[in-house]
Amino acid sequence: MADMLEYEKKLWDAGYEFVAGVDEAGRGPLAGPVYAAAVIFPRGLVIEGINDSKKLSEKKREQLYDVIKESALAYSIVSVDEKEIDKINILNAAMRAFKMALDNLSQKADFALLDGNRAPEMDIPYESVVKGDAKVQAIAAASILAKVERDRYITEMDKIYPQYGFAKHKGYPTKDHKESVARYGPSPIHRLTFKGVSEYVK
Repeated sequence: MADMLEYEKKLWDAGYEFVAGVDEAGRGPLAGPVYAAAVIFPRGLVIEGINDSKKLSEKKREQLYDVIKESALAYSIVSVDEKEIDKINILNAAMRAFKMALDNLSQKADFALLDGNRAPEMDIPYESVVKGDAKVQAIAAASILAKVERDRYITEMDKIYPQYGFAKHKGYPTKDHKESVARYGPSPIHRLTFKGVSEYVK
């Protein structure tokens, strides 16, 4: 676990105090918003069990979600909805969410570590870390917050639009999901520009 702090340690040693990890959840689904989170931990804090959210069980993510929120110096969780995604495309929406998550922190970050290889324009120094959710504790924590929040939202939507099976596939383009869109047409939360939905827009 210690190596999950490697990036933060270098930055702390370089004089940065508030190092934020930023990640998103929900680029791939056919429905619902893309979520992003930013997390700043106290210097040196290690939280056991944190990893890329996709490698954790739903139960483990839910447990860590509470631990992360209680342990963080600051955190924020934001979303950009499907209407905005259709308007500006998913990459731009994810970048907007990254920036919003950082801007919404109660403690301003003085350095940001972002998952992936793209970054929005920012007014603080930053580094993009490919597969950062498996390498950097704060990014992994952000991925968990974003994923849990998004899963909770889409599960709620399952109650409103039960014919699509959102609780099961969380909006991702499974065979069942695509068949339900073909059968019923898109719901109000579907991303109308995405393949698997766009061909059924009337």
